[in-house]
Formats: sequence, C-alpha cells, structure tokens
Amino acid sequence: MRQWREPVTAEAQIRDRPIQVAGDGYVSSDACKSCHPSEYDSWHASFHRTMTQVATPETVRANFDGITVTDVPGNRIRLERRGSEFWAELNDPDSPSTNDAAPARIERRIVMTTGSHQQQVYWYRTSRSRVLGQLPAMYLIADGRWIPRPAAFMRPPTDDVLSETGRWNGVCINCHATHGKWMFGGGAVPPRLDEAQSAETTTAEFGIACEACHGPSAEHIRLNQNPVRRYNLHLSAKSDPSTVQPARLDSTLTSQVCGQCHGVWNYYEREDEQRVNVTGLLYRPGDELRQTRFVAQPATDRGSPITEHVLARDPGLVRDSFWSDGMIRVSGREYNGLIESPCFKDATDSHKLSCSSCHTMHKSPADPRSIDVWADTHQVSAGMDGNEACLQCHEPMRTRLTAHTRHEATSSGSSCQNCHMPYTTFGLLRALRSHQISSPTVDASVRTGRPNACNLCHLDKTLQWTSEYLATWYTTPKVALNQEQETIAASLLWLLKGDAGQRALVAWSMGWKPAQTASGTSWTPPYLAGLLDDPYDAVRYLAYRSLRSLPGLGAFTYDFIAPSERRLADVATALALWQNTRSPSEIRVDRTLLFEPAGSMSAETVKRLVA
Repeated sequence: MRQWREPVTAEAQIRDRPIQVAGDGYVSSDACKSCHPSEYDSWHASFHRTMTQVATPETVRANFDGITVTDVPGNRIRLERRGSEFWAELNDPDSPSTNDAAPARIERRIVMTTGSHQQQVYWYRTSRSRVLGQLPAMYLIADGRWIPRPAAFMRPPTDDVLSETGRWNGVCINCHATHGKWMFGGGAVPPRLDEAQSAETTTAEFGIACEACHGPSAEHIRLNQNPVRRYNLHLSAKSDPSTVQPARLDSTLTSQVCGQCHGVWNYYEREDEQRVNVTGLLYRPGDELRQTRFVAQPATDRGSPITEHVLARDPGLVRDSFWSDGMIRVSGREYNGLIESPCFKDATDSHKLSCSSCHTMHKSPADPRSIDVWADTHQVSAGMDGNEACLQCHEPMRTRLTAHTRHEATSSGSSCQNCHMPYTTFGLLRALRSHQISSPTVDASVRTGRPNACNLCHLDKTLQWTSEYLATWYTTPKVALNQEQETIAASLLWLLKGDAGQRALVAWSMGWKPAQTASGTSWTPPYLAGLLDDPYDAVRYLAYRSLRSLPGLGAFTYDFIAPSERRLADVATALALWQNTRSPSEIRVDRTLLFEPAGSMSAETVKRLVA
C-alpha cells in the first residue's frame, strides 16, 4: 500500500516568505556534514540553528488545534492547524481602526518561527511578496502559554497595537539568519517597514549556521575535494586558508565573530544600510568588525564625533540599552560588555579574555554533559560554569580565594561570577549576568542606579553596610550617602523608587537561591505581592515567579496579564497567605526592611518611597 505524502514545494518556487538561496560563496551547513560530523551534530542541537525555522509540525512549539487566544487587548486570535499548516485569524494590525468600525479581520498562514528556547514568535505571510507579519501574541515555551507580544519586553504599558509587519525582513534577518538580503521594492528601505510593498528577502540559511562563523565555504569545499590537500593540511600546523577557524583567530577577532550579533550596533551612514539591502551585511568572520559598522561603546566613545553622528540618527541606540555609565543592561549584547572589561582592554593578546574563553560553539567529546544540557546552559565549555573560568588566568587566587572573598569557600560569596558578573542585565523575562567584568562599588549604584553585586545577594542590607565592608576589605573609597541610603535596604530603594528595569532585577533576585540564603525570605512576600500590580508586565511576571518560590506560596495562582482589578485581588490573597503561614519566630523586626517593632510594615514610608 503506497503511503500518501504531502507534496514538497522547492524552496526557489516559494513566493510568500523569505527563502534560502545558495550564492555569494554560501553553500549551507548541509555541505559541512560529511567532513565534520561531530561539529555538525553539536551545532544541529544548538539553539543557534533553531533561531529561525520554517513553520512545520516539527518546529512549531505552541498548540494551534482550535485555540482562541484572548489575552491580547482588543484582539481575539483564532489558531487552527490544517494538516501540516498553521493558520491564524486576527485583527489586521496594518488596517487603521476607527471608533465607528471594528478592526478588519484577516486570516493568515503561519510560515516561519523565531525562537525555540525560551519563547517562540510566529510570522505570517502577507499579500506583499515575501514581507512577513508577526502575530501580536507570542508563546512562552516553559509556561506553555500565550502572552501579548509587548509583555515579554521591558516596554512601557500602552494599549497601542504596534505593527511588526516587515520587521523580520528588515531587522531580525541581520542576526536570526545567515547572510540575509532584504531588498525592498525600489532597493531602498521605506520610511516604515510595514509600508514595504515587496521585499525580495533571501538568506543563505535560516538560523545561525556554520557559515555565519566560518564564512562562505564554497571554495573551501571545492579545494578539499582533493584528498592529498586534506592529508597535507592534517600534517601541517597551519590553518586552512580557504575557511575561517575562529578558534585560531586572535582574541579580538574571534570575539568579533560573536559580536556581529551579540552587540549593540548601527550603520555609520544611512547609505550603508541601503547598500546592505542588496548585498547583505559586509562583515565576514576574521574581518575587523568596525570597518563595516558602528559598535556602541558609550563608556569609551561618548562624545566622539562619530558617536554623536550616529546617535543623531538613532538617539535610542545608547539610551535604551545601557546604564548611564555605559555598561550594557539588555540581554543578547554581551560583546559590548566584554570589550569594556579590564580582562579584555588591559590584557596582552595571549591572556586577553574572549568569548571562547568560557563558551564553545561545539560540544567537546570530553564534555560529560548531554548535548541538550550543553545547549541549555548557554554553550558554556565543560568546567567553565564556575570559578575555573576565572582561575584559568588568575591562578594565584586558587590558594587565597577565601582570603580575597572573605566568604567560606563553598559560599555563593566565593563565586567569582557572583561578585564580578552580577545579574544586572535583563531580557527574555529574566535577569542575566553582566558580561562586563567589574568589581562592586556603591559609587556606581548611587550614580547610575545599577544594583551592585553585594546588595543583589544581601538584599536585606543598606548601601551604607556595603560601603563599610568594601572600604574595610578592599579599601574601596566610600561615597556620600543620604539618609535613605544609610538606613533602608538598597533592594527596597530600587524596588520602591527605581525604574522598571531596577524593579525587575530585584524581583528576580528575590527568587534567586543564593540571595534567599543570604537574606532570608520571611520579609520579601509583601514586597513581591505589591509588584503583582506593577504597571509593567515583565515586572509582574518576575515577581510572581519569585513569590511562588517562597515557603507557603508555592500553590498561589495568578495571571500577570489579567485586568488590574483582578491583580489587586490577587495582591490581597498573596498577603493573606503570607500572614497566615508565617510563625512569630519568623517575623523580622527590622526598620532597615521597613518593619516596625510590632512586626507590621511601615506603610507610610512605603507609600512615600513609591510616590
């Protein structure tokens, strides 16, 4: 009996989405597999490969079986699976609505996905050639639920529905695909991406593929058809000049291979962007990255003519991604932190920190972890998830670690990363480590508002407490502090007076095990409960996740995108659970934490700080 199969359309014949096309020396990762099977297998298991995929039953993580998503304000999204196809009915984000008429409804087929680790975004075909639109809801994989697209980002609360039509073609393609070209109608980027009538968008390969890091490989494959050449190369200490091996580049250039995507950058001129529409990005692995793009480095280049020139065209480039002293504060931009680190700036090349000092693009055969664990832990090299990452260069610290940290050897306070790479960046609904190696100072916290490593762990301590210890242990200069900074826990000042980014970091830290061990948990529930009605979706999400990690609150249920009146009721429920489950011995009478001698919170002080 012959089994029926759905017909497969050749990639070149597809007209309603971006396509993968060989050319310009690119031949795709499939051409690498036969000679490099181990490297291919580890890449294939990575989230780099699955960053962008054609929507199929194997790649789509969400349930589309007759689901109606009602969590997007003013929009009911009906999801349906038709055989191996995925369809959505939704309000047209590009159709202006009026008070007199309901928004136009459209039915679109989902043709591509972005993301497969934390979140997944879905792109639908439009009626404009290969221009893609994006569903206004995205899927949280671990939570198994849909949320409004803005809820996943640190975005000010708004009811406006922002169109993302054309964004993949003109923006995401830069780093979520390999060698993308996005030539819009007429060859120039339109004033707005959603106004593009066509976009002849092609890539060498969806996702971050072999040639993204090794360069176009057609010539490499052609030359190595010769077995004699391959044999001689194996006997030689020299690298094959027909390909780029990042591990053999110097520390600066190998890090730029990662920095081409993991960095905040822009074009030097508008004309550069228009040229790239046709040619694709000009950078190739092994090149100097700054030759073809402006890499934001505000701590070093602030005020320089070229920086001011670029920022005049894109003023949000620095404002939206960096703390005020130039340290990166958003995830996925680790390269900007690396290049400002003393271990990179001040070291000789043989000892210079690079991305590959701690991470690897291919799992080593000696790595005992499963390939899934390796991929899930940011592709950190075997043994580099702890102090060994730093001790490989700072060898003398092996014998005097506790003398330096003033903490027990097994304490989280003796983790190099916790002190010198604290969780001060935000993205993907979580806090992430800074990749700018630095030492904690109260001065930086006062000047920039950025939480320091000490107070992110010792959440119950003041900036004055931290300043005293840093001065005593490390002769770190003290700074002038006001009364609040001397008498109220720093975490509460950031939580109650800080911006949304600061609140998010503290909310996350209150669920971080080392901080819970160092600071206790009996006093944090009322503060986390208060954040359940925060204006920012992301802050509410983090507060709830941390709240559920606390004793007596594991079964507490709450929806972070529910209406405000429902959220307020949940705040009251969480407070009642906390009050009913804590014992008298757990009550902390501590004015530093704004608790009065009777064990009640100083509501007046809390309100004053929030105001």
